[in-house]
Amino acid sequence: MKIFDAYISPATLGFFQQNLSSETSLEVANTLVHSISGIQFFFERTTDLEEFQKNLSELYNFVEEPDRAEYGDFQTSLDLAIAVTNYLSKHVDEPDVVIEPTCGKGNFILAAIKTFKSINKVYGIEIYRPYVWEAKFSIIDFFLATPHANKPDICIYHNNVFDFNFNAIASEISTQNILVIGNPPWVTNSMLGSLNSSNLPVKSNFKKHNGLDAITGKGNFDIAEYITMMMLDTFQNKNGTIALLVKSSVIKNIIFDQKKNKYYIGDIEKHCIDSRKEFNVSVDAALFFCRLNVPPSFNCHEFDFYNNLESHLCFGWVEEKFVSNIKTYVHSKHIDGNCPFEWRQGLKHDCSAVMELDKVNNHYINALNEEWELECDLVYGILKSSDLKNTVIKAPRKYTIVTQRKVGQDTSYIRSSFPKTYQYLVNHQDSFNARKSSIYKNKPSFSIFGIGDYSFKPFKVVISGLYKTFHFTLVLPENQKPLMLDDTCYMLGFDNLDYALYSLILLNSQTTKELLQSITFSDAKRTFTKDILMRIDLFKLSKQMSLSEVIQEIESFNMRYSLNSTANNWHSFVDLLRPVQSGQIAMFV
Repeated sequence: MKIFDAYISPATLGFFQQNLSSETSLEVANTLVHSISGIQFFFERTTDLEEFQKNLSELYNFVEEPDRAEYGDFQTSLDLAIAVTNYLSKHVDEPDVVIEPTCGKGNFILAAIKTFKSINKVYGIEIYRPYVWEAKFSIIDFFLATPHANKPDICIYHNNVFDFNFNAIASEISTQNILVIGNPPWVTNSMLGSLNSSNLPVKSNFKKHNGLDAITGKGNFDIAEYITMMMLDTFQNKNGTIALLVKSSVIKNIIFDQKKNKYYIGDIEKHCIDSRKEFNVSVDAALFFCRLNVPPSFNCHEFDFYNNLESHLCFGWVEEKFVSNIKTYVHSKHIDGNCPFEWRQGLKHDCSAVMELDKVNNHYINALNEEWELECDLVYGILKSSDLKNTVIKAPRKYTIVTQRKVGQDTSYIRSSFPKTYQYLVNHQDSFNARKSSIYKNKPSFSIFGIGDYSFKPFKVVISGLYKTFHFTLVLPENQKPLMLDDTCYMLGFDNLDYALYSLILLNSQTTKELLQSITFSDAKRTFTKDILMRIDLFKLSKQMSLSEVIQEIESFNMRYSLNSTANNWHSFVDLLRPVQSGQIAMFV
């Protein structure tokens, strides 16, 4: 059965039917509920009591709950919540105060009350009103079944976590031992903002909340990450523990930012959970655990939540470097420095149905199955991440129209110089206008991004940003015309085949692979980024390889791929790699 859209058990329903009448006052009703459950101010106002009394006679059968996954709302089962508190009971001091910043249906509160006998105060905050009532009903149900259990004072607040005054709690608890526990929403602010009319009015405050962009330094961020930071900011100087179920990426970001934040937290742990089993979602998630009010720690040990015998690995800061596996990093740290060349991303157009083409009998066919004759001048072969399976690539699978040679270039020249291409683009103007990214706003028609002189270098050394291959590819021109890369790829561009091949040999070395495996994270949206690739010190790598080894590698490439390269330029290449005060080399010889 339901009241206030919240499930209520027969036992709790019977309790209210027996003890509440239409004449019961607010004070008497709240005193009654507090006496049997510890819940303070069960009815916040007289209107709540009156509405509740009315609903007692208008109950309706339980129906399937609305799907709230779009809000990042994945309620923790009581079994998982108890497993978490059981683990904590073996590793932390008994808490006096429990704080649940997004308490949902109250399973973590129930688990804490069942597990820890020393709790004297519980604070739960929840924005979704039916969950507030369901949490209260569940707590009453528990104490009706176990009346002699410890009854802490319990405060469940119907409130937006971002507007709640946690500092007031911090000032109240003084020297008491606290446990901040829960499962904040697994969603970003932009996702909540995009819900618009389907969103709940109170939830929409997330996208309007002042100051979040300034605090996080980015337009999009993870809600759970921000809530975790709120808890660290507020309670870092209090005795106790934080234990929150979050996406794995949140834990990585917190450890990364710990270098500058220096929160007073230590014994930081990540306990990986099976989110498919626990929540039926494909997200890498874990329990974030740390002790409060201790000297700042900058590393995190990773465990399997279900088999906590020993740490899988440790990630975090080694001096000034952030790494994914501290143990393996020591074998390749000597090449973790600054790449003398500048890694670039491929081109971005956000209009694949129009801009990605197949070539058939000198005509081009787009994703709309339209066949067009285009001037070849602006049409280039393009490679995507899925194309980078071979060590050397000489021909593309797809083609694209390159409308600019640098970002922001005026595109009006296309009309007079390439009328067929211009007509094709104009015919699909609506597709270009529909691009949502703000980067195209107030830019020339048919604009693209990730384009520059480097895009037109004939020889490129490339890696996919998406795949975990740790393998680099040499891309050669097609009919003396350079191949392009899409924006999921990263590249170094060269005018000289020898230099490109030398770079490829160094980048595909075992030492490079070991470094990349030690500084990349498997749960990242992009395994490789420009920041990661710029850490590969090619000069130090080159000093590890003898000229005879280089010659042997070059001869193997020449034989397998019909290249015509030599080691004659190796020493000049190494000189080019040598660090100079002027910084990275942006243009290549």
